[in-house]
Amino acid sequence: MRRVYLDNSSATLLHPKVAEFMTSLLKENLANPSSLHAPGRRAREVLDEARGRVAGLIGARPEEIIFTSSGTEANNLAMKGMAMAYKDKGRHIITSHIEHLSVLNPLTRLEKMGFKVTRVPVDSDGLLDPAEVEKAITPETIFASIMLANGEVGTIEPIKDIAAVLKKKDIRLHTDAVAAAGNIPVDIKALGVDALSLSANQFYGPSGAGALFVRGGVRVRPQIDGGVQEGGRRAGTEDLLAVAGMGKAAELAAEEMPERANRLRSLRDTLRDRLTGNIDHIHLSGHPAQRLPGSLSLCVEFVEGESILLFLDMQGVAVTSGSACTSRALKASHVLLAMGVDVAVAQGSLHLSLGMNTTEEDVEYVAEVMPPIVERLRQMSPLYEKVKREVKA
Repeated sequence: MRRVYLDNSSATLLHPKVAEFMTSLLKENLANPSSLHAPGRRAREVLDEARGRVAGLIGARPEEIIFTSSGTEANNLAMKGMAMAYKDKGRHIITSHIEHLSVLNPLTRLEKMGFKVTRVPVDSDGLLDPAEVEKAITPETIFASIMLANGEVGTIEPIKDIAAVLKKKDIRLHTDAVAAAGNIPVDIKALGVDALSLSANQFYGPSGAGALFVRGGVRVRPQIDGGVQEGGRRAGTEDLLAVAGMGKAAELAAEEMPERANRLRSLRDTLRDRLTGNIDHIHLSGHPAQRLPGSLSLCVEFVEGESILLFLDMQGVAVTSGSACTSRALKASHVLLAMGVDVAVAQGSLHLSLGMNTTEEDVEYVAEVMPPIVERLRQMSPLYEKVKREVKA
């Protein structure tokens, strides 16, 4: 059976050169990078090299990078750390309705602690209007958290314009760039952000490694107490192997990104055209042009996305329905609902995210096996049969 992996938004496969690099480090038996002896100093060199490579991917300085265990931890550190650091100046935070749960849930916890959170709406393409952010500002606002790109529908947000609006009021901006960093150009200076989260497993690095960029002068209170690792901002011995793999993946992403992006856009558009041309009552989710290169988000009416996912899996095709963190919840995506998608239509959401290993043959295979699956599932749908009768009439 042919195997096709189209779930790169959940986790990319490890780049062969990253795997090779990590394997070579395994042979060194690296010590604790906080130790002062020779093996510890060698470990510190590996850690510093990784920090420099990750910083280089986004145009930051190495000392502005805090390594974490994941993008989720980076988002939690940003939300809770900035809130605690600036609570004496105010207790109001701005975000959007389509943020990842690793932003929304920490903010819900902060609300229970007395903070106020304004969730700004998006349009039908998932785009945020900077003017809406400006309207949400109050004298108590201490920071905003708006994602750079949505990993579920692929829409890229106007972060640079949002940052300009906030800067006029001296309000800090955090952006969740987990879905974007390593896949599209990200420059923290051009964007004007004060903090930015990223994750290695979104650009062909290992899972278990993430990072938070914090601009010099911006305060973040640690959320893990212990030693003085990561400049005293995140205690605990670093997962050196995973962090080194992240650094190597960042270096490769910076080199290979233009070729990867162009190739993925072409394959994505081919798959989009094939599926929308052969399946009726199917809709593209997210902005049609301002979107991540390998992201194809669809809503298929009269069937459930989970059912299509399972049938595709039986054909060797791996996709996701909604975001990976909510796909087991069997409920409509909060992102699609925020975009105004009908609940019944949102139940048929499917996300096909292409990656560097995706081939033209993979695209052709999926374009062949998916239409019959949708047709088979719709034959069991009384609502679809009713629509067909009405069309004939």
